Parts: sequence; C-alpha cells; structure tokens
Amino acid sequence: MARYTGPKYRLCRREGENLFGPKKYDFDIRPYPPGQHGQGRRTKLSDYGLQLREKQKVKRVYGVLERQFRRYYEKAAKSKGITGSVLLQLLERRLDNVIFRMGYSLTRPQARQIVSHGMVYVNGRRVNIPSFQVQEGDEIVLKFKEKSKAFIDSVLERNKDLTRQGWLNVDEKNYKGTVVKLPVREDLQFPINEQLIVELYSK
Repeated sequence: MARYTGPKYRLCRREGENLFGPKKYDFDIRPYPPGQHGQGRRTKLSDYGLQLREKQKVKRVYGVLERQFRRYYEKAAKSKGITGSVLLQLLERRLDNVIFRMGYSLTRPQARQIVSHGMVYVNGRRVNIPSFQVQEGDEIVLKFKEKSKAFIDSVLERNKDLTRQGWLNVDEKNYKGTVVKLPVREDLQFPINEQLIVELYSK
C-alpha cells in the first residue's frame, strides 16, 4: 500500500500540531506554516478550509492517503452508528495503529514498518498488512529475531509511562496483547473534530 514518504516536520508545521509523537518533530520552534510566505499567512479559514484541514490532519496522523481514506469514510457511512465515530474506529483498528497503541513502537510509521517486516502475528497467523482490521478478542504477538530484541526492549522502556488504551490488554513480558473490546470515540487521545470531515464528504 502506498504511503507518504515526504518531510514529516513540514506536515506538523502545516497542521500546527505534532502529528507523529517524537521530540524531533517539535514544531514549536517555528509555529507557522512551511513555505516562503508561511509567516505571512494569517488569513481566516473558510468553513471548507477548516473541514479540509481536519481531514488532512487525520489522514496524516494515521498515515493513509486520499483514496484509502475515502474508502474508510464510505464504509463508515454505510455502517450503523454515527459516521464520524465509526470512521475513527476503523482507523484505530488498523494493525499498525494497534501496535503503536500497545507501546511496541514510538510512532505509527515505525509500527507500520514492524508490521510490514512480518514481525506481527494475529491469532497465530502472520500478518504483514498495516491496514489489517483487528477484531474483538484478537491476540496479537510480536515475534522477532534476537538481534531485534534490544530495539523492542528500548522502545518499551521509552514508553514505560505511556497511558495504555482501555480496549487493549498488553503483556510486555511476552511481547503480546489482546483486543479486549473495540475502541470507542472516548478512547482517542488526539484532538479531532470528525464532524468537520463528515460535512466535507457530505457535500
């Protein structure tokens, strides 16, 4: 699946928020949009502009491109429940996001790489598709060569103060976790106004 490979710091500055997590993406150093005229852009956004920026922010947080994001929206719109909440639930249930939420990676792009490299098993079956949708009751296990153990352990150490998600049960000692229940809107820790995205796609 295609992914964004451009400068991430630039995206953080464009959205005005830290989208990726690590300290190296500290956009507070230059709190204005990128580009030659970034400091001069003080115009008030229209309703469409606000909706577009919110959609772009969510796309970049979860690391999906436009076509895939639209498919998520269309699936959410056809599902029972509030469209915006279902959309965010689908994004949260991505396997790369689950690895990130469990604390086995520092960022979602790093989690995506862990999945793509075949280090993740779901219910005993190897899964190397980052967009794989986990289900309630799924057991997720990391299996890796000895040379990768030091890296995973260092990540867990750096994430020792991470607030675990209530819908996930993590067993760090055995490098595994279980999806206790499907995530709900309240489980998201990142400020997102999903209604703006729904309004954008509803036009």
